[in-house]
Amino acid sequence: MAAVHQLKGVGTAAAVLLEKLNLFSTDDLLFHLPRDYEDRSTIIPMNQLSVGRSYLLEGIVKGVDFPPGKRKSMAVLLDDDCGKVTLRFYHIYKGITDRCKLGARLRIFGEVRVGARGLEMYHPELQVITEHTPLPQTQLTAIYPSTEGLTQPKLREYIRQALTLHGDDLPELLPAKFSNGYDLKQALEYIHHPPVDANMIQLAQGSHPAQQRLIFEELVAHQISLLSRRAFMQQIAAPSFSPSKRYAKQLLAGLPFAMTGAQKRVSREVAQDMQGHKPMLRLVQGDVGAGKTLVAGVAACHALEEGWQVALMAPTEILAEQHYLNFKKWFEPLGLNVAWLSGKQKGKARTAAEQSIKDGSAHLVVGTHALFQDNVEFAKLGLVIIDEQHRFGVDQRLALRNKGLNGMSPHQLVMTATPIPRTLAMSAYGDLDTSIIDELPPGRTPIQTVTIPLDRREEVLQRIATNCTEGKQAYWVCTLVEQSETLDAQAAEATFAEIKERFPNINIGLVHGKMKAEEKQAVMQQFKNNELQLLIATTVIEVGVDVPNASLMVIENAERLGLSQLHQLRGRVGRGAKASFCVLLYKHPLSQNGQERLRIMRETNDGFIIAEKDLELRGPGELLGTKQTGDMGFRVAKLERDDHLLNQAHYVAQQILKDHPQQTEALLQRWLPEAPRYAHV
Repeated sequence: MAAVHQLKGVGTAAAVLLEKLNLFSTDDLLFHLPRDYEDRSTIIPMNQLSVGRSYLLEGIVKGVDFPPGKRKSMAVLLDDDCGKVTLRFYHIYKGITDRCKLGARLRIFGEVRVGARGLEMYHPELQVITEHTPLPQTQLTAIYPSTEGLTQPKLREYIRQALTLHGDDLPELLPAKFSNGYDLKQALEYIHHPPVDANMIQLAQGSHPAQQRLIFEELVAHQISLLSRRAFMQQIAAPSFSPSKRYAKQLLAGLPFAMTGAQKRVSREVAQDMQGHKPMLRLVQGDVGAGKTLVAGVAACHALEEGWQVALMAPTEILAEQHYLNFKKWFEPLGLNVAWLSGKQKGKARTAAEQSIKDGSAHLVVGTHALFQDNVEFAKLGLVIIDEQHRFGVDQRLALRNKGLNGMSPHQLVMTATPIPRTLAMSAYGDLDTSIIDELPPGRTPIQTVTIPLDRREEVLQRIATNCTEGKQAYWVCTLVEQSETLDAQAAEATFAEIKERFPNINIGLVHGKMKAEEKQAVMQQFKNNELQLLIATTVIEVGVDVPNASLMVIENAERLGLSQLHQLRGRVGRGAKASFCVLLYKHPLSQNGQERLRIMRETNDGFIIAEKDLELRGPGELLGTKQTGDMGFRVAKLERDDHLLNQAHYVAQQILKDHPQQTEALLQRWLPEAPRYAHV
């Protein structure tokens, strides 16, 4: 391995550009893999083209004209008997006009776009040929992720040099039986310089054995990182708790409903974990409204009964405060104190909260990430509950180890209402055991979802107004194309003003992310108390707001949101026995992806089906949020494509940690150089 500036042609300026791509050494260059390939050796029929890809085409010029417009251009119609493509030139000179004459046979290479006349190519490379002009004998040409100022030919040259200089030095880090018939150098050679007869479809899909060889090694490295993290978190002892007899019984007896079978099963799994002397690391997944909070409440009883403290952390003040109110209602009748701690608390209230946590008079503490600041000390912390884990980075879970008593680690229960496909759970939460609450409480009515174009917004407004005057409650959710809290807030304020003016007899509230927590909470409380019939909101209401009487929701510009977010929002209605409806207002024209998303929302209320589809359509980053997937940083693997390799990758990672521990650091250095290292201490 050598630094990039030791390569021929890499001066200071080029090294700076390579650094922007995190390419510092020849090894980094070798694993900087193509995002696509250009095929300049196969003529593709014009009825087989995909937008955004580059092709070699041949055809006869059937038309040449100079369309009117602000910018002078020349349009050349090329036909190959299978289809047509328009070539568009904005820089017109004699060489171009001479070659693009009516009847001329052209061979062109360029990227296909959608233009005013259908499929178009802008300034393709072109040559005039006869029927017998031979095809170029070139292999597939790699196209790499790049940055401005760094051309593809330069990148190809640097990678070629790195292969020549150091391709033979690369150590094999996987056991030979898992190498898929390719050693590392062969796999890299094939991927960077595919032969003339390479299977273009396999390479484009990432399914070629040479690619799968690298994909598998990368998945193994990620699993090693996760398994190391689990071992790191479990090497400290945790307090052992017997299943609660008194508090859990009292808590459940005070509720107007019984636990579902799924809640009981997951509660048993949690209780079993908490009896052990290693910290529980368990993820509880449940669809919107499945009753995760009650499972967390029962888990808290085991620690509280033996005199230990419980902390619950939520990502937003709205959600944290909802948990706080729930826990007060459940636990204060049992003689237990529930404290509140948030980042916005100041002065005496903050000091008093911190003191009660430190002296142990606060038995349960609910709050935001402020709970885990260094100055917050717990007297005897036995259990930590984290809601909506995907909103936090992994480091916040690791920091909890330091909050235990006498060097012991508290148990950890992680909850999420974003159902996570198995593939993603194995990759993002591979250090956690997983439980699923797959049953909704009885009495919930399925939500009916309809999609309506924006040009019928007036109709929808009138319908909502009628329902509100009849005493029903509704949400109106405003979303914008830019992910901006300020712009979303402005849109919500404008909608609020418009509807207030149109329907002065309806009590309307407004909630958005730019409001202070206490303002938001006050409005939500009014809505919950049925003092407001209509709540205009941004997506801040996505998680945790529970208003059983609200049975209608309208989401504007629904096509701009991902499936999982739409599902979370929709879950704010349908929480009571009334028939509930969700109206998705969308703007024409809908992309194919947008049509597919809205169709799925109409057809299913099952969060796991929705999550699987969301992973397929949008990838893991969108589904889990960047804080979680930022730690994943896959280079070649794609979870939605390569899930069939995960079980084996998990098994091989276990074998390497057990039988070849000396290879783990090299694997992590190759694939996850910036990931934290977890050592046994």
